[in-house]
Amino acid sequence: MQIGNHILKNNLVVAPMAGVTDRPFRQLCKKMGAGLAVSEMVTSNSLLYGSEKTKRRANHEGEVNPISVQIAGADPKMMAEAAKHNVDNGAQIIDINMGCPAKKICNVMAGSALLKDEPLVAQILRAVVGAVDVPVTLKIRTGWDKQNRNAIQIAKMAEDLGVQALAMHGRTRACAYMGDAEYDTIAAVKQAIKIPLIANGDITTPEKAKFVLDYTGADAVMIGRAAQGRPWIFREIEHYLTTGTHLLPPTVDEIHAVMLEHLHDLYEFYGDLTGMRMARKHISWYTKGLAGSAQFRHTMNTLQTIELQLQAINDFFVELKTKNERLVYIENDADDSETDASSALAA
Repeated sequence: MQIGNHILKNNLVVAPMAGVTDRPFRQLCKKMGAGLAVSEMVTSNSLLYGSEKTKRRANHEGEVNPISVQIAGADPKMMAEAAKHNVDNGAQIIDINMGCPAKKICNVMAGSALLKDEPLVAQILRAVVGAVDVPVTLKIRTGWDKQNRNAIQIAKMAEDLGVQALAMHGRTRACAYMGDAEYDTIAAVKQAIKIPLIANGDITTPEKAKFVLDYTGADAVMIGRAAQGRPWIFREIEHYLTTGTHLLPPTVDEIHAVMLEHLHDLYEFYGDLTGMRMARKHISWYTKGLAGSAQFRHTMNTLQTIELQLQAINDFFVELKTKNERLVYIENDADDSETDASSALAA
């Protein structure tokens, strides 16, 4: 798959997720087989460029190319300036967020709220495309609500204004993440445009990825929440799409090693205290559904040092390995219904 002058190694893309797709996670997913990973959204407000959060989100040191940075906002001039700022700081693709359904984003008329104002969408697209000499991509939903699905109009407008690829989540803004994603609108959009289309929404298995690609005719699939704690899903999907067969599940030792590598990257990226706290949600995702993990996750959230965190992880995996060489997930973990306070917002 190609976006502008960038030829991706495959058609598997990591969705931008606030609080998740930081540099350590993007690097890990690329290592595990993703062809492209989009950053968590970066504000277009220049007053925040100097904040620690914004500087971390613009940190691409050592990241595998191409580097795609998502910007969010509702003012065309500010979005254009944000695009230029991020290109100056290493971005090789600029992605525009018109897909995030979060209230704090939509309340300032950014994210998927923009789908309600097509003239403003056109102004933003024209401003950003004109401001940078790298490919510009766009992330949208099917529309504002089920009575107002305007994805085809937005997609054709984007193509006409120079956007070079479109990612589309199969729900409306009003649906948020409720119900099932639908793919008929994505298929209709694919028929209406010539630029690459990336399908997103409820793609959780290799079989589902193949179904969505076949059903919609999309050029690629974008994986979000299904990659949380399961970054190897990209190599599993790539293998299935190539061979029609399944890879063996990862071994306990491999997942232990992948998890530790990820956590050490988080500690280094964020510093000890913030890194330890950021690690908690990833640890929860890695272990969710594993036998005996419910109590482990409760305990993990009480540990206050990296040393205690790592020791608890090592003890858990040693015990797990005595039961199974490969990971075996159980259907009903004791606290499967709990919601992590730090759960991600898929853009």
